[in-house]
Amino acid sequence: MTQVKTPIPKLLRIGQKKYSVEVVEAMLEKSWQGSVSYLPQRIRIARSSNVSGRPFADHEMQATFWHELTHAILHDMDNNLYKNEKFVKEFSTRLAQAVNTARF
Repeated sequence: MTQVKTPIPKLLRIGQKKYSVEVVEAMLEKSWQGSVSYLPQRIRIARSSNVSGRPFADHEMQATFWHELTHAILHDMDNNLYKNEKFVKEFSTRLAQAVNTARF
């Protein structure tokens, strides 16, 4: 089955909040591939590692987007699972797989 990659949006709505999505050259924090800021509502995705300089593949950037989006959704729901990295990773991986393999 061919996977269709969903493009990373520039803006999206989560509940009543609008989040901007920025693709940046690298994150300031060591080894991070992305981050979410709840105030201001912003998701940042890195193009490359600030440690090794290695560029991230498109599928890695997409996985990071789904991961950070999951944090933001859970935070908006007032659910403490947004702090649980294991849950966020497992859920976002399955969400990305479902969206990227959906047939319409």
